[in-house]
Amino acid sequence: MDASPITALTRIAEALERLAPAQPPPVDLKSADAFVWHPDPPHLAAVAQISRVGIDMLQGIERQKQLVVANTLRFARGLPANNAMLWGARGMGKSSLVKAAHAVANSELPGCLTLVEIHREDIRSLPALLNLLRGSPRRCLILCDDLSFEREDADYKALKSVLEGGIEGRPENVLFYATSNRRHLMPRDMIENERSTAINPSEATEEKVSLSDRFGLWIGFHNCDQETYFLMAQAYAASLNLPISPETLRARAMEWSVTRGARSGRVAWQFIQDLAGELGVRISENSLS
Repeated sequence: MDASPITALTRIAEALERLAPAQPPPVDLKSADAFVWHPDPPHLAAVAQISRVGIDMLQGIERQKQLVVANTLRFARGLPANNAMLWGARGMGKSSLVKAAHAVANSELPGCLTLVEIHREDIRSLPALLNLLRGSPRRCLILCDDLSFEREDADYKALKSVLEGGIEGRPENVLFYATSNRRHLMPRDMIENERSTAINPSEATEEKVSLSDRFGLWIGFHNCDQETYFLMAQAYAASLNLPISPETLRARAMEWSVTRGARSGRVAWQFIQDLAGELGVRISENSLS
């Protein structure tokens, strides 16, 4: 008789446990230098080897390198640092620079910094990720590559709250870097539409644009000229010891850019990959450090 209510309560408690959101399993952030966040089920997957190039390989963005590396090192040392937005031209090394700066920090202060990648489509789960990282003894640099928002996309409000406005605030051991082709993370027509349809157009525009203001550091990347493009190709070729003369390399690199209709670090690297394959030279991660 007395056991029946207890049994019923036990069943209710077990049912509630099954309905409760899954909790991320504990993770040892010292087990790897980089992780990828997966929200369903919530967990951090360790990255055995980070795909990146050395800081010296990034050409034509000297000022951007100084700013990102300095900000990252301050954070790694426990000093005040800003969330950063790297915006601008495609293929000019925005995400490559973040990964290279992470390597510089861990080179100067071994084991100081973990890199955590969150995908754009998972940005609404950022609060759960921050809760997982909060209180960790290791400092964490979160990277969201190619961040942008489209019409009817409300995820930007969650990001605004997390970056600065939430009641808990950003964890002291976490810094957020994002890359985007758009300065304000949203297409111009989306901002203009808000202005034209809102009761108070200026307030609607402010709501959209203010997300970018939550990043204390804005760093612009611009299309490169022909000489900078060639310096990029030259740096990659030298790193791989490609058996080709500077004159031939320049001519081939220029021809490649014309066929692609663009000049950027990405185009230079694609050219070098094609050239290395043609010359029978293998590319390894160590050859680009």
